[in-house]
Amino acid sequence: MLLEVKNLIKKYDTIAAVDGISFSIKEGICFGLLGPNGAGKTTTIEVIEGILPETSGEILYKGKIRGASFKEEIGIQFQQTSLLESLTLYETLKLFKTFYKNTYELEELTRLCNLEEILHQRNNKVSGGQRQRLMLSIALINNPDLLFLDEPSTGLDPQARRNLWDIVQTIKSKGKTIVLTTHYMEEAQILCDEIAIMDHGKIIAHGTPNDLIKKYCSGITVILPADSFSFPLDSLSMNHKKIYDRVEIYTDDINKCLKELMTRDIDLTELIVRSPNLEDVFLKLTGRHLRN
Repeated sequence: MLLEVKNLIKKYDTIAAVDGISFSIKEGICFGLLGPNGAGKTTTIEVIEGILPETSGEILYKGKIRGASFKEEIGIQFQQTSLLESLTLYETLKLFKTFYKNTYELEELTRLCNLEEILHQRNNKVSGGQRQRLMLSIALINNPDLLFLDEPSTGLDPQARRNLWDIVQTIKSKGKTIVLTTHYMEEAQILCDEIAIMDHGKIIAHGTPNDLIKKYCSGITVILPADSFSFPLDSLSMNHKKIYDRVEIYTDDINKCLKELMTRDIDLTELIVRSPNLEDVFLKLTGRHLRN
């Protein structure tokens, strides 16, 4: 295991922001810490990074207690980072490059993070997505073995978010180990090999995205407008629920479900078929949505 966390506790006075969690991360994967704001995921990451001291527990890196070399072998993309706004992106990267002994070649790094065309723009002139790619390149500048990304796509528009996902997947393909915190479930499902879901300082579920979905939310939801039904809903043989102006039907056999609907002359023009996702997993475990 590249990283092992054992019985980690972080308290502020008597309040446990991180409450006795344990997990391990294999080399070369993207490991996601998911949860709503206040779940404890950012505190967990900051303790592992060495920014905050733990109250108790043990953190092992490559099988040993973190030593002086640990911070030289990790990269961190924070939620917010202050930069010298008058510098260009190229000048900023050159500055950060001087902080480390072993570094990426700037040409390779800027190509990886799609910065070639904006290198000579000033930091205060780039878009939100471009700035996040700059932050990612700074986190990578020491060519780390372990990369921490703390909600890297928060505030980005959908296209910029997907561009960032492509870069993260390329980084992972180069053998880097990534620890990602996010409250975007689509992001976690696309990028993460394993996830741990946190709530109130505890890990409430841990596994691959597909395994968690199969464990907690098997089945398919078929959604139709309520006015599609000209007969009493109670006569449906399938489990269902009316929610405002729509009807949700829950089934493990989509073919059987559709056959019954067609037999009863239901208009399927506006039919929606939805498979369960990580948002459904969290809702089932906690009774609330991840973004809330």
